[in-house]
Amino acid sequence: MPLDEDKYPAETGRRRFVKGVVGSAALSSVGVGGAAAVDATTDAAGEGGGTTPFVAVENIAGPAPRGMPIIPIEINGGEISGLWPEYDENAGAAVAPDFGGSGIDYSSQWFQYCGIQSTAAIYPQSDRNSTFLNDTGTFSWQGEYESGKPLTVDMFDDYKEWGNGIGDPGVGKPASVVWRTNSDGKNGAPVQIIRSVEVEKMANGEGEYAELPSSVQSFVSEATDQGFIAWLNKCTHFCCVPGFKTQSGSANFAAANDIYCQCHQSVYDPFSPVQSTFVALPRPPQTE
Repeated sequence: MPLDEDKYPAETGRRRFVKGVVGSAALSSVGVGGAAAVDATTDAAGEGGGTTPFVAVENIAGPAPRGMPIIPIEINGGEISGLWPEYDENAGAAVAPDFGGSGIDYSSQWFQYCGIQSTAAIYPQSDRNSTFLNDTGTFSWQGEYESGKPLTVDMFDDYKEWGNGIGDPGVGKPASVVWRTNSDGKNGAPVQIIRSVEVEKMANGEGEYAELPSSVQSFVSEATDQGFIAWLNKCTHFCCVPGFKTQSGSANFAAANDIYCQCHQSVYDPFSPVQSTFVALPRPPQTE
């Protein structure tokens, strides 16, 4: 396929989206896709990396070459955490094989892009706090709770009605959190989480979600809980931090009810999980 067709595909029945292999073209200063991006990401010094299958919230518009990786949820005593798998010495990564009987291996390599691979947050053997901690800088409702404290289910009791004037109310209630922090609650990875009736339907394979591939549906059923879904909140285009219902301007791009990146108008659908492949960047040696 010629490069211009890869960057600017024809309209689909829903929205125009960009296909591509992904590597980290932004970080390697080359065009989207292509051998140059692959060479740049695999030749760097470090550990791990390489071609990695993963499950993501789908990129449905804009220049982002792929979706953002989904983080499986755990709820214990009302506190919400992101699952971190066990370290596998043979794989050189933290891996949960055949996650939820899906046939998909959930791996720490899913998060090795956009500089996150350089942080202790995703180093597979790091002893970190995987509880989602409240980050009050994005949504005003989170300011009612103390920053840096665990996110809890009861904070989302109004998720079926919640709205902030962007898009439609009742689509889902979002929060920004930090994940895999150190003992001081710092140096974690940026994550966004939402609670939605649509996620509940997706987990149960109801309605249109019955058409999901069985492997993806099995993964999502295990990776979500009580209507919660989470993803690493780093746009795969140029590593900006997008958001679900964070930008009033998203309505201009038919994205008011989706995840919108204000940098270059990439759009992701949190209710469209897809399995894809990208080239994970190698990890530098652990420094923490």
